[in-house]
Amino acid sequence: MLETKMTSDLLSAIAGVLLSLAFSYIPGINEQFAKLSSSSKRLIMGGLLLLVAGATFGLSCANILSSVTCDKPGAIGLVSNFVMAMIANQSTYSISPETESVRNAKAFRL
Repeated sequence: MLETKMTSDLLSAIAGVLLSLAFSYIPGINEQFAKLSSSSKRLIMGGLLLLVAGATFGLSCANILSSVTCDKPGAIGLVSNFVMAMIANQSTYSISPETESVRNAKAFRL
């Protein structure tokens, strides 16, 4: 039997993909997100992923989570995970097909 190990980099990439898909396909959210400028979209995605990374580190330091060690190597590993999540997030967003509602929202962008 083939055993798969879930690494923190893989989990971060999956989180980045899921966040991108949520903003692409959840009705209402996707239309509001489509109206934003490209820079705003990147900042929002980066900010949300940074918030998750920071919360993960904080919760690990508070002994609520055990996914990251609360030390310098843990923080450095978290930066690596953040970069992996950003790469997966932006790649997924750029290749995801647009829904019709997103195309319409972009057409009426303010």
